[in-house]
Amino acid sequence: MRAAAQGIGAQLVAWRKLQGLTAAQLSERAGIARGTLRRIETGDPGVSLEAFLGVARALGILEAIVTATDPYETDLGRARADEVLPKRVRS
Repeated sequence: MRAAAQGIGAQLVAWRKLQGLTAAQLSERAGIARGTLRRIETGDPGVSLEAFLGVARALGILEAIVTATDPYETDLGRARADEVLPKRVRS
């Protein structure tokens, strides 16, 4: 998990630099402390999901993250959805 967090952190640093943002600017836009951004960018897996998502939103990649975790965006998810999920909830 730590290796994944470090990889994601490094990718967020790259996104920030590609957009010409300083760490101070990004932390302000994300509504988090500069130290929290540092922890995210260095791969601390103990940072809150809210802080991580705030950074993703500020970088303009939040929708891509949401899509990447959507099971219906995968062949397996689409194939199994009818088998696993109820057809309809009746009231």
